[in-house]
Amino acid sequence: MKRYLAALLVSGSVFAICGTVLAHHSFAMFDQEHPIQLTGTVKEFRFVSPHTFILLNVHESDGTSQLWNLEGSPPSFLARDGWSSKTLKPGDEVQMTIDPLRSGVPGGAWNVNKAKYKNGDPIVTH
Repeated sequence: MKRYLAALLVSGSVFAICGTVLAHHSFAMFDQEHPIQLTGTVKEFRFVSPHTFILLNVHESDGTSQLWNLEGSPPSFLARDGWSSKTLKPGDEVQMTIDPLRSGVPGGAWNVNKAKYKNGDPIVTH
């Protein structure tokens, strides 16, 4: 009986932890069905766990600018693609296709494969 209760407790704990992990990594807040292209100037590149961030100053056609908060993959994932904390610097001009936030707030999710310098050059070459 004690073995049965211990197994039940362990399996219940595993399911609880898995649910928490899956909830944290949900991409439901991003509109993956309607990606948009942004061109802007890097204000800040945060190469931090659990997710990297790019603060991108996007210049609108009417002359105004808007700061976009873009969430990316964890640093360990980016490092596999050759990225480091020094890959993007303030002032770098980039072009990227992102999955915008469903809320309409200027933000979204970015992916290494959909990011390049404004002139078309790849950000990192292998």
